Amino acid sequence: MKALVWVLVVTAMIAPVIAAANSPLLAWRDPIYIAAGFAGILGLSLMLLQPLLAGGDLPGLSGMRGRRVHRIVGGLLLVAVILHVAGLWVTSPPDVVDALLFVSPTPFSSWGVIAMWAVIASGVFAALRRRMRVPPRVWRRFHTALAVVIVMGTVVHAVQIEGTMETATKLGLCALVIAATIRTVVKLQVLAKRPRRQPDA
Repeated sequence: MKALVWVLVVTAMIAPVIAAANSPLLAWRDPIYIAAGFAGILGLSLMLLQPLLAGGDLPGLSGMRGRRVHRIVGGLLLVAVILHVAGLWVTSPPDVVDALLFVSPTPFSSWGVIAMWAVIASGVFAALRRRMRVPPRVWRRFHTALAVVIVMGTVVHAVQIEGTMETATKLGLCALVIAATIRTVVKLQVLAKRPRRQPDA
């Protein structure tokens, strides 16, 4: 059963990458543009791991180990976003500027920018959390809120783009990311509301 969970998760993550790698549209793209696109696809794939790690739902990665991997994957996600945006900047600076200013004629650009800033904010907040002495409850609420923004912004951004990603694998991955996020948010809220067991006298 544990092996099956990992097979399903890995399959859901790599299927969109493989499908995109076989897209005929790649023949018309510059190498940097292709690299930027695949950075975005990998970022979306990594996004499936985050709620599963946070909820302790991946076999062998629960507790402290799961939280440690969650932080590592969060860092990789931030790198993927930076590479995605940087690659697009190199290939078409005016389009990136329009997107950052929310004046782009393509609606998906705005959603991507919203998700990008949420990823950056989450990374910065995580890095400064201990220095700022943020209370655990405040951290959980803020981090969860940012995670929801990241997921919704990224999913809408990805779904609206008609590019190298194959439709079925893209929609399947997006659906799994949303489902995993909702499940983990509900699960963590339930755990937070449970009264702490008092030690026996």
